[in-house]
Amino acid sequence: MLGATCLLLALVTTVSCVTQQPPNTVSEDWVWNNLHEFENYEGPFPKNIGRIYSKLHKPGNTTYILEGDGAGILFKVNPNNGSIAVYRTLDREEKTKYFLQAFVRSSISKDILGLATNFTISVSDINDNAPKFTQEVFKGSIPEMSPNGTSVLKVTAHDADDPTVGSHTKITYQLLGKEQNFIIETFSGIIRVKSPNMDREQKKDYEVFVQAKDMGTQNGGFSSTATVLISLTDINDNPPHFSHTQYKFNVSEDKIVGQEIGRVKAEDGDEGENARIIYTFIPNSNFFTIKTDANTQEGVITLKKPLDFEKLNRYKIEVEADNPTPGSWMTKTKAELLVTVLDVDEPPVFSHPFYSFSVSENQPADTQVGQVKAKDPDQARNAIQYRLKTGGSFFRIAPDSGNIYTRVSLDRETHAWHNITVTATEVSKGRVSLMIHSQALVAIKVLDVNDNAPRLKEDYRPFICERQGPGSLVQVVAAVDDDEMTTAVRFHFSLGTRDSNFTLSNNGDNTANVTVRLGGFNHKEQPRYRLPIVVSDNGRPSMSSTGSLDITVCPCDQAGEAGDCRTLRQPLTSKVNLTVLLISFLFIIILIAIVVLILYQKLQKKPVFAVMKPSEIQEQLVRYDEEGGGEMDTNSFDISVLNSLRARGPRGARGPIPETLPEVVPEPVPVYARVRKPQADMGCVVTMKKQEADSDQDLLPYDTLHMFGEEGTNSVADSLSSLGASSADSEQDYDFLSDWGPRFRMLAELYGAETPWGGSLEG
Repeated sequence: MLGATCLLLALVTTVSCVTQQPPNTVSEDWVWNNLHEFENYEGPFPKNIGRIYSKLHKPGNTTYILEGDGAGILFKVNPNNGSIAVYRTLDREEKTKYFLQAFVRSSISKDILGLATNFTISVSDINDNAPKFTQEVFKGSIPEMSPNGTSVLKVTAHDADDPTVGSHTKITYQLLGKEQNFIIETFSGIIRVKSPNMDREQKKDYEVFVQAKDMGTQNGGFSSTATVLISLTDINDNPPHFSHTQYKFNVSEDKIVGQEIGRVKAEDGDEGENARIIYTFIPNSNFFTIKTDANTQEGVITLKKPLDFEKLNRYKIEVEADNPTPGSWMTKTKAELLVTVLDVDEPPVFSHPFYSFSVSENQPADTQVGQVKAKDPDQARNAIQYRLKTGGSFFRIAPDSGNIYTRVSLDRETHAWHNITVTATEVSKGRVSLMIHSQALVAIKVLDVNDNAPRLKEDYRPFICERQGPGSLVQVVAAVDDDEMTTAVRFHFSLGTRDSNFTLSNNGDNTANVTVRLGGFNHKEQPRYRLPIVVSDNGRPSMSSTGSLDITVCPCDQAGEAGDCRTLRQPLTSKVNLTVLLISFLFIIILIAIVVLILYQKLQKKPVFAVMKPSEIQEQLVRYDEEGGGEMDTNSFDISVLNSLRARGPRGARGPIPETLPEVVPEPVPVYARVRKPQADMGCVVTMKKQEADSDQDLLPYDTLHMFGEEGTNSVADSLSSLGASSADSEQDYDFLSDWGPRFRMLAELYGAETPWGGSLEG
């Protein structure tokens, strides 16, 4: 088979050749055969693959020369006869064609004769590469129970051989092994379902091996294999089912509502959402509820209403399990629940949760108030014993009957209501079970009896004018009663004496008016009157009491009202709140502390003095809260001294000192020494330094103490700062300042060494 393939390749493989020639020249100097070589030839070498011939070749006088791809290494030419030989194994998958040039050269002159020719050596393909799959492992999935012919996935392989040569790259696919559930299309590589009854619950994953072979359907060729993993996805094809047809639970009758009493579980062979189960009671129960536990898919049964063994001690319920998204073939599953209620020794039960009784006050001890009743809810129906938990100081209870009696005579005005607690316990076989008991609240109202006489509401002390005439109102009086004040209570007022200059009339609203009867009062003869007033109620029996009304007679003022004695008799009352006094006192203490603190701080401060000596001028430094104020800051620098130096005007022109000096007021000696003039243009230098400082964001502000102290330390003029300097620091010339331009005119005038008349201040 391999020999036939090679022969076929030899017939279809051609060599292309193009002859290089100058324009308008036609040459037929070269003759050659078709040149080709099969790949993967392993020797022996060299192997002759063809021959080139030129009419210009003269044996002995000329030789053939070969240049181009692989010339001299892979391919060599016989210089005498033009035979082309290959010296190494070729691989078509690395290079399919080699382009070369052939020349004829004179053996004597070494010149190239005629024109060169281009030709190609083609590498013929042999089937030496097996197909390769695009993946080592293919993965696919389909729903379980998929019908026959359902596409699962497609596998793909590629062959590196020449697709134009025979069937070298014609790939076919087939499944290996005895796989019965899937098939594969021979040429497309599509895997399809063969068995329509694949059940995920029986087998979920399948491993299939696929072979890819070249040479089409012919025998032989190369092949490779790949693994295909196929998973079945779940569908809801399994109904839930109970493992038992009946579930039994025992529940105590004292179980609290909302507590769990048991669980049931239905099995479902599906997974995920298809395995979710919903439980329901058929029909709905009044005493129990069931819900699904999302984690375990169990039906959790809880108590909906309290159970009573004495009423019903057994429940039979039907529970149903279903999927929320059932399939068309799904059927529901059911089971039976038997709930048995267990008897519990329950505490006694009162006939009422709350009792309310009433009893009149002032009744003798052992007066019956009422009765409470309780019974044993259990089948034993044990006897009940009663006790008072609270209220034993005023009441007692009969242990067997539950009758409540007063222990003392009650007073409504002291306690109008009594709230007591009664406990009931069972008596079983002559023994009291104190651990099992219940209790009830009893409210006892003490009914009012008219046993308190009414009295005046206040200690009335009215004032009247001695000129008040008959019928004038003196006082409106009211009454109070310690007995129960209802809307039916009425008070009656009357005078306790007949001989009186006053009258009393009832208003009908439990008040009465006291008025002047005759008048003619004299505060000097009789300044006070005590008027007895009798107050009685309408109770049965009626109760009364006598109070007094102290009336003071006063002189009349201009308006005809009681005057001086009313004012004198008014008590001086001071109702100053204690809290206000404390706050005022605390405020005074804080104020005193603040004043002391301010005075202490003022005493601790040290004044800052600016020392001015005739021999030196120093800048006044004070402590700043912020960085320096710059040139506009005149508070810390006494600029008046500099202005005094500048007051004499600009410096005059330089010249010889006159023999006689004009009479002038002596000027102060300059505070700065003379310096030598620098040779450089200092104006440019200062401008450049200023621009550098303005553009540098990392430098400190130039009005700080640090910058002033270091300013000009590398200059020939030394530092221009006056900080720490004196008139005796140096002997330098500052005349160069006059050469720096108008900006430095003021400095030149202040620092210059010559006087306006040309003299020097230094001497």
